[in-house]
Amino acid sequence: MAFGKNTRMDSRRSSSSYSSLVTIVVFVALCLVGVWMMTSTTVVPVRNVDMSPPQTNTEVKQQVNESGQFENGSGDVNGGVSTGEPEEKGGRDQDESSSEQKEDIKDDPEGTVKAEVDNVKEGKTDIGEVSNEDQLNDREKESEDNSEEKKKIESEDEGKDSEDKLASEEKKISESKEEEKESKNNNKSDSEEKESEDEKKTDSEGKESEDEKKSDSEESSSEKGEDVKEQNQLEEVTQTQEIETENNFGGGNPENLTKDEGQKEVFPDAAQSEILNETNTQNGPFSTQATESKNEKEIQEESKSRDEQASFGYSWKLCNVTAGIDYIPCLDNEEAILKLRSTKHYEHRERHCPEEGPTCLVPLPEGYKRSISWPDSRIKIWYHNVPHTMLAVVKGHQNWVKVTGEYLTFPGGGTQFKHGALHYVDFVQETLPDIAWGKRSRVVLDVGCGVASFGGYLFDRDVITMSFAPKDEHEAQVQFALERGIPALSAVMGTTRLPFPGQVFDIVHCARCRVPWHIEGGKLLLELNRVLRPGGYFLWSATPVYQKLPEDVEIWEAMSSLTKSMCWEMVALKRDSVNKVGIAIYKKPSSNKCYEGRSENNPPLCPATDDPNAAWNIPLQTCMHQVPESAGQRGSQWPELWPQRLDKTPYWLNDSQVGVYGKPAPEDFMSDYEHWKHVVSKSYLNGMGIDWSTVRNVMDMRAVYGGFAAALRDMNVWVMNVVSIDAPDTLPIIYERGLFGIYHDWCESFSTYPRTYDLLHADHLFSKLKKRCKLAAVMAEVDRMLRPEGKLIVRDKVDIINEVETMAKSLHWEIRLTYSKVQEGLLCVQKTFWRPQEIDTAPTSSTLA
Repeated sequence: MAFGKNTRMDSRRSSSSYSSLVTIVVFVALCLVGVWMMTSTTVVPVRNVDMSPPQTNTEVKQQVNESGQFENGSGDVNGGVSTGEPEEKGGRDQDESSSEQKEDIKDDPEGTVKAEVDNVKEGKTDIGEVSNEDQLNDREKESEDNSEEKKKIESEDEGKDSEDKLASEEKKISESKEEEKESKNNNKSDSEEKESEDEKKTDSEGKESEDEKKSDSEESSSEKGEDVKEQNQLEEVTQTQEIETENNFGGGNPENLTKDEGQKEVFPDAAQSEILNETNTQNGPFSTQATESKNEKEIQEESKSRDEQASFGYSWKLCNVTAGIDYIPCLDNEEAILKLRSTKHYEHRERHCPEEGPTCLVPLPEGYKRSISWPDSRIKIWYHNVPHTMLAVVKGHQNWVKVTGEYLTFPGGGTQFKHGALHYVDFVQETLPDIAWGKRSRVVLDVGCGVASFGGYLFDRDVITMSFAPKDEHEAQVQFALERGIPALSAVMGTTRLPFPGQVFDIVHCARCRVPWHIEGGKLLLELNRVLRPGGYFLWSATPVYQKLPEDVEIWEAMSSLTKSMCWEMVALKRDSVNKVGIAIYKKPSSNKCYEGRSENNPPLCPATDDPNAAWNIPLQTCMHQVPESAGQRGSQWPELWPQRLDKTPYWLNDSQVGVYGKPAPEDFMSDYEHWKHVVSKSYLNGMGIDWSTVRNVMDMRAVYGGFAAALRDMNVWVMNVVSIDAPDTLPIIYERGLFGIYHDWCESFSTYPRTYDLLHADHLFSKLKKRCKLAAVMAEVDRMLRPEGKLIVRDKVDIINEVETMAKSLHWEIRLTYSKVQEGLLCVQKTFWRPQEIDTAPTSSTLA
């Protein structure tokens, strides 16, 4: 186009040429309008007809498709206007890559590529068009002439202003060509930078760019004036436009390029053509755009995450602890454990909580996925959710756990029931029919539970089991249980009382639980006596029961003497022919008659001032509590049979007692139950969008009477009821109903592994905790306990709801529901898989120096 500059300047100086030009233009315009009216089969405005040079459609598709590849590589460019093709087929928008247009213009002085790209940019050319390539090549010159004549028609509509703009444009074109000429001697990066700046000018002066084509049209029209060729070209363009319309709605996929078609792609020059052909090249020292864009997105997302957390007032980081993905703050406090004077009584397995609750977040295991739903989870879990295999090595022969592909499988066995827990459960009932699983015996404590298969199969007998074991060399045994959907705690029988009320368990079970019951005056067995209901049973299945080795005989004799002095009656002793193990069953007395008739007060009775329900950080005592005998005392009667005991008000609640909500205790109890039945049926089960088929492990963080858990009795879930240590002690009522629970201080970490609960429920808990501990630490603990995609339901005051919602948003949780009325609010949020990238560098009590 550079050689036409002087010609255009001469034509303006000659008035006679100008008059001839006007005459030709008028004649051509009339011919074009006439032909268009006769031949056009679709309504196509004249100023929008594609009169571009006869570059093949294959070339156009390749050029635009290449541009679309660059846009997709960056991942950020998405035009706002569609040209008729789906976005996934190239993202063809009005805004094409400016750098590619400049390269096409620079290496195509005839204007072929520029005209085509400009038409695409103006929305005049459809990317998916299919045209007759041979026919267009035959009329290449005529197409260029016709395009110039068409632009001239549009120029006449502009009138006198076009002449002024023409002069201005000629000057800019001259400057632009000189710059392009100089740029060829520079390196490619400088050229691209300059071209990008020129393109910005071109975008802002689109009208002037049109005038450039109009000027070229003036010159060609005055020299040639071949009207017949223009008419023929118009017919071809009309046909092409019809094909374009068809491709817009049905065909013309630009991705379906053959190898030969790909070779027709227009590149700036031979050297660049080889550089752009990446078929047989490697990245070398250069990063790819996809990698750069991905990295930049991650940086921006992390920056956005930090900004969001800062805007919410919270900055979460990953915990920097030795325990890693299995971090339990109160059991992994290495600083406190190192200071212990002795570990003889398993002090290092007991709770040692940091002075302040941690606010860091526990990382996810690599490859973690949503837990398998119950009941399938009882027999298999995802290996990557609990990536530990040591138990499979050391206990696989006892059918504890096995590695099976991507799963950890649980045949249902145990040390004492290799052939399955269910057979063992039935063997117990055959040994003592009065056990009456699921009727008389409803709530069981399993000591040293292993992977909790015993409790897992007791669900089939309508029995719930509180299983516990220490976090010790039996790697992740409690975590296996919880991942399977079986209730369990990380705890040990050491130097303090278990966190349960006195006289609440119907049965206590120990199958090779490795607890030395007979030593130190029977202190540990006396703790079981405290939590066992009067008239309840102790099931002991261990080698001293059925083996005659010297050590076993010694232990058996010591246990026999101890249980007799405790007034426990051995009611059954039997050997299982299938598992080749034996079981001894003891019964706790239902009165004080035996205690009073002992020849020796050993073990002694506890003083009357010793409260059997006091259990939070209370040292063990070598004494026994007397059995309640008064008709109004709890423990003087056996509860109703299950399931009647769930709905019936405990016999020891009377109208003289004031309930938690201010009403007489029996009325308070029933009102609470009716309230939660209504809330659960009308709201929780149907109004929150919770898929209850994915919910198995549930915790009521402030249980009161256990009404929430009772209302879920028909669901396939179990509920850990928690009674705060600073709340009214209603936990014995919960056990009386055939449910279970635990005492806890929510300013400390709970004794469970990370990612072990599907749903947490907090009714007016946070407002009470705010008075004595930091809510951020409580929320971090909630995050630790919840599985990804787990739910938190909060009922509290509106200001507390708002604060919890803000923290949930800073954790990138999904807000499922918010509701408020008369200063009371309801919030349901769902934890996501999000984890912060930044690691907490501050020293913690759980990090060894």
